[in-house]
Amino acid sequence: MVSAVFHSPSEASAAARAVPAIAATATTATPAKAKPGRVPHDWNGMALKVLPPIFGIAVLVGIWALLTMKGTSFPTPWATFKEAVIVFSDPFYNKGPNDQGIGWNILFSLERVAVGFGLAAVVGIPVGFMIGRFKVLNSMVSPLISLLRPVSPLAWLPIGLLVFKAANPAAIWTIFICSIWPMIINTAVGVQRVPADYLNVARVLNLSEWKVMTRILFPAVLPYMLTGVRLSVGTAWLVIVAAEMLTGGVGIGFWVWDEWNNLNVKHILIAIFVIGVVGLLLEWLLISIAKRFSYDDV
Repeated sequence: MVSAVFHSPSEASAAARAVPAIAATATTATPAKAKPGRVPHDWNGMALKVLPPIFGIAVLVGIWALLTMKGTSFPTPWATFKEAVIVFSDPFYNKGPNDQGIGWNILFSLERVAVGFGLAAVVGIPVGFMIGRFKVLNSMVSPLISLLRPVSPLAWLPIGLLVFKAANPAAIWTIFICSIWPMIINTAVGVQRVPADYLNVARVLNLSEWKVMTRILFPAVLPYMLTGVRLSVGTAWLVIVAAEMLTGGVGIGFWVWDEWNNLNVKHILIAIFVIGVVGLLLEWLLISIAKRFSYDDV
């Protein structure tokens, strides 16, 4: 213990008054906040996500290189890569209707897919709502859908050529007819899986059919509808390549067929890679949109 000696009563009283103030200051003082540390990176998780795909691609390229190392007519990976650099150095050149860069061909194919897919969405989604909502209509239309859905999309191409007398609308028609079935079926299934309690509340509140569609059915069916949209756009991108091979004109499918006629296998391999990347991007975009409207984690 430390003792203090005061020489006068005034000094003792001043010290007595200072002690509570010092104690109060010590009590109310807040300790300095510690600086938050950096969140450690999950290197293992990142490696598990990145390394396996890279390894898979490397294995594929390695097998390709081994099979072509003896000088076959099939191009090597390095020769294809050098040709890809040349192709993508000027992807938007235009030397006439039958000689355009790969960029223009991709854009023309995407335009056909967008038009055909958009028309299918405008028709298919409302039809799916109606089929799922009304049992009589479901009984009428379901046999027709079951009959026509398994038909190959390219089987509809001659019908489009006969009706429209032109290749471009015939290709759009083929996209339309192959894209409409997943949207109709998924939307109808979503409507049928809406809990009956929701519709019973709508009857008690005497809601109009329009309000039932927009306020109750649409929010509940939206995830199913987006799944149908995602399946439809994948199918549309697959079909447009085959349709353009048969109809000609400008498009990535026609570009593949034209390069085959020129026996340019390097360009065919480049086109296969481009078709896969574009399809992957379309799939990723629609999955991202679907996740924003998913309520599984709520």
